[in-house]
Amino acid sequence: MRVYGLKTCDTCRKAMKALEGAELVDVRKDPVPGGLLEKAQAQFGEALVNRRSTTWRGLDEAERARPPLDLLADHPSLMKRPLIEDGEELYLGWTPEVQRALGAG
Repeated sequence: MRVYGLKTCDTCRKAMKALEGAELVDVRKDPVPGGLLEKAQAQFGEALVNRRSTTWRGLDEAERARPPLDLLADHPSLMKRPLIEDGEELYLGWTPEVQRALGAG
């Protein structure tokens, strides 16, 4: 199981603590692989971009209008976190539903 997020993100830390044996991939150092990001975009759509983040608020309108995958390539911290890859399954965020689905809640 891989958890894509930021090592400094409190939500990612909570997920890692609950998901024993999971590997944290810090998206600032190691970007989410393109194919996986495309699959996540297809599954989660607009929810993949965190529009409440400090990074988002710092973008101008022209930047915000760019395609989500291009934005995430340039600003990996814009991704809603964590993105969890468990085999073929993808989960976004650390909601009670995700926790239950992964047996962590």
